[in-house]
Amino acid sequence: MKGVCFQAVQKIALLDMDQPKIESPRDVIVQVSMAGLCGSDLHPYFGREAGLDPGTVMGHEFVGTIVDVGSEVNDFAHGDRVFVPFSSNCGNCYYCGIGLTSRCVEGQLYGWRQNSSGLHGGQSEFVRVPLADGSLMKVSSGVSDIAALLLGDNFSTGFYCAEMAEVKPGGAYAVVGCGTVGQLGIVAALSMGAEKVFAFDLVAERRQQAERLGAIPMEPNDSGVAAVMTATGGRGADGVMELVGLPAAQELAYRLMRPGGVMSVIGCHCTSNFAFSPVDAYDKNLTYKTGRCPARHYMGLLTQRVADGEFDLDGFVTHRFGIDECKKAYEVFSGQLDGCTKAVLEF
Repeated sequence: MKGVCFQAVQKIALLDMDQPKIESPRDVIVQVSMAGLCGSDLHPYFGREAGLDPGTVMGHEFVGTIVDVGSEVNDFAHGDRVFVPFSSNCGNCYYCGIGLTSRCVEGQLYGWRQNSSGLHGGQSEFVRVPLADGSLMKVSSGVSDIAALLLGDNFSTGFYCAEMAEVKPGGAYAVVGCGTVGQLGIVAALSMGAEKVFAFDLVAERRQQAERLGAIPMEPNDSGVAAVMTATGGRGADGVMELVGLPAAQELAYRLMRPGGVMSVIGCHCTSNFAFSPVDAYDKNLTYKTGRCPARHYMGLLTQRVADGEFDLDGFVTHRFGIDECKKAYEVFSGQLDGCTKAVLEF
């Protein structure tokens, strides 16, 4: 089979690999029809996150059809169309039971192998899915492949970010970083009744996309901060959703937030220090929330709402590539070229 593999910083390659096989009776093998490129993939791609083994298949967002089933899988069969969260989970441990599926005691992140241990990702023709009964969902009527892909990561994560920000009807909120997850965070916040959502991004096209969703576009500078203060009577935003994972974004989020507000952080920070101090946090009565989205839990909460037509997700994919175009896909996506916000590989 063909797989999009990490080689070195800013270097991926399409390699011929052995097709995965059932390794545990709780596994299934999925033939992939669509796989996503995610901002999280760019952390190892740009070297911000170290340790990924060369030769690891990239990606943690995929949709496809089951072609082989382990003997202890009860809920799925050969031929089922399925989608997955970005990490596996058993569905039975304490953390799965409280809805924190991203911290399952048996869970693993797709597309991360270190020291020859871990899971290959979904940017390949076939992928092994462990813990299938706990992890997978069937693609139901009314849910497109794109919607399923986004439910497995970006939409679930955007919704989780909005919930962590404690969005309430009539409130004012800021979103720092308007990639796909940020845009879907805007959708989530507005669905929860936010009166104002201020959308900050360096890229003009992304600000325009956020405005079309109903947000107020802002440049991430002093003027943007001043505009939020003016619009909120000098207080600042009730909550800030930070989806970038870089110090400048963290500093901006702090400046935008009112005293007693909530900073909801989805951006994966790879630096060793915060952009603000413990005293700064104390002086604002800041509530800081962060962590990996329990995507499987949110898939269960959101999929029927998507199927019912409450949320239309298909327009959030801006670019499609064949697997043979994977190098171009990474160049366009990582460089935000040609207005690219979300790219997928089709098989």
